[in-house]
Amino acid sequence: MEVKVLDINGKETGRTITLSDSVFAIEPNNHAVYLDVKQYLANQRQGTHKAKERNEVAGSTRKLKKQKGTGTARAGSKKSPVFVGGGTIFGPRPRSYSFKLNKSLKRLARKSAFSIKAKESNLIVVEDFSFEAPSTKKFLTVLSALGVQNKKSLFILGDTNNNVYLSSRNLQASKVVTNSELNTYSILNANKLVLLEGAVEGIVENLSK
Repeated sequence: MEVKVLDINGKETGRTITLSDSVFAIEPNNHAVYLDVKQYLANQRQGTHKAKERNEVAGSTRKLKKQKGTGTARAGSKKSPVFVGGGTIFGPRPRSYSFKLNKSLKRLARKSAFSIKAKESNLIVVEDFSFEAPSTKKFLTVLSALGVQNKKSLFILGDTNNNVYLSSRNLQASKVVTNSELNTYSILNANKLVLLEGAVEGIVENLSK
């Protein structure tokens, strides 16, 4: 598929770039996307939740009342889960929520995400640019020129560009990554994808292995 290349002022450069149909125009695999996003969100969980069980609660082990003759259920300890302040039955324990996915499935998920964005016309290709020094004001000017200032945007760079990254770091709705840092969740979470021209080749190379 052919896409027009814009400059940082939002104007057409007169050039086009061919995006590989094997990455940007496949039939999306929704289940692969679901699994990859699920894994990404699971990996964000710390898994440090913990509730004290019966043997961990501080308190006396004295028998509360005599075994028989009270007319109520027998009770052996105030640490029993049936009493206020007692232990928790089958409470949460520290654990890892991560799980394994095959690389081929993760690649399919990312290609599906790119294809969804391309089909929705939410993908912009911009010629490579840089700043002499970090400047949030200049980055905001670029966002405004591209018409994405009020939308969640994901800028994908070919190589690490510290000045562009630092310029965007204060902006909650904009994120800058290199093509090697991409994940399915970030692609789908953005309203607009902004691909720098130099990143396209790397994306296709990474997803065609």
